[in-house]
Amino acid sequence: MCVSPPCRIRLFRPDDVPALAALFHASVRMLGPRRYSHAQVEAWSPAPPSEERIAGLAAGGRLLLIAVDPDDAPLAYGNLEPDGHIDHLYAAPHAAGTGAAGAVLKALIVAARARGVSRIHVEASELAKGLFARHGFTLERRRDFETRGVAIHNFAMRLELA
Repeated sequence: MCVSPPCRIRLFRPDDVPALAALFHASVRMLGPRRYSHAQVEAWSPAPPSEERIAGLAAGGRLLLIAVDPDDAPLAYGNLEPDGHIDHLYAAPHAAGTGAAGAVLKALIVAARARGVSRIHVEASELAKGLFARHGFTLERRRDFETRGVAIHNFAMRLELA
């Protein structure tokens, strides 16, 4: 599934929370500047998310999958909500471009089909838009909004499942 480093996909465990919070924050802070301004990156993730926020990604019928390396360290993660919404898909900075996030996305698509979801939707960042497009998602529109008083944008995208 993952090209380099090798990885496998597994389900979230509660003890993953600290690592996923750190992964999210590092991803935004280190990869975000490729497409977003310093102010936008700071507004997006001023600090690692709370443990409750990360644990909530797997609560209430949500599926949270993690790509891990041979030592079981998270490389990427993503979640699928019961209505087909992907709220998070993030890769650790050192795993960006390795296929880890793509492997998680593929696994989420397979899981959505198995759950009878007919449509997956996401608000993809500038960084993730191409990954979603390569997996068959179509662009609906650019979304401009404010986060912590800073103008930022992402893209509403969808994938119709057969």
